[in-house]
Amino acid sequence: MDNKQKPIVIEFPLRGEWNAPTTPAKKVPSHGTNRMGLRYAFDFLQLNWNHSHKLSYDVSILRYLLLGVPLKKCYCWGEKIYAPCDGEVVFVEDGNRERKIAHWLVDSLIGIKNSLFFNERKHNFNKIAGNYIILKCSDGVYIAFVHLQTNSAKVCLHDKLEKGAHIGNVGHSGNSTFPHLHFQVMNSDDIANSRGIPCLFEEYEIYRNGQWETVHHSIPSATDRIRFTK
Repeated sequence: MDNKQKPIVIEFPLRGEWNAPTTPAKKVPSHGTNRMGLRYAFDFLQLNWNHSHKLSYDVSILRYLLLGVPLKKCYCWGEKIYAPCDGEVVFVEDGNRERKIAHWLVDSLIGIKNSLFFNERKHNFNKIAGNYIILKCSDGVYIAFVHLQTNSAKVCLHDKLEKGAHIGNVGHSGNSTFPHLHFQVMNSDDIANSRGIPCLFEEYEIYRNGQWETVHHSIPSATDRIRFTK
């Protein structure tokens, strides 16, 4: 992560064990662009750390490649997402359907199609984000939770939330190639014109040398096995 902008410190938005294959600890911009507040965005998913290939699904690799994976067999699908700070809900998009099967080729082709017809000026972000929620933490600090499970939103527009409130579930809507949480901090709820803001997580644990170690004010690397419990 670069040091040009002071990061905000927030609570980790998930519970249990996670991995961040896309993280600003690996590169900035993390998603290859500064557009739409993506500069410091994360993707979080769950892995089977006991499998040699650290799979994120409970079927064979061959089944995934050929037929895809039912969502209920994807480890993180349906996991709860929590507010990482006090704030106000300023946007809720829900009801967009999820594909019942996660398949690398089908999902990639749909993502390309959605991107081709996406127009930032029309603010049709559901084409790529699917179901998503935006939380205002303070003036100039907003958090987007993206690709949520259909009909999982537990909040309504203008709800005032306390840190730790359940806001929705991890899903596979929009331009998602596999169930995961896309998480980004930005300076505006106008995603088209927002700039990404770096963040640090107050506290979580990382698995190193056969044991869990607590870290503070940090972010995970792409290979870290991390967990947060509360």
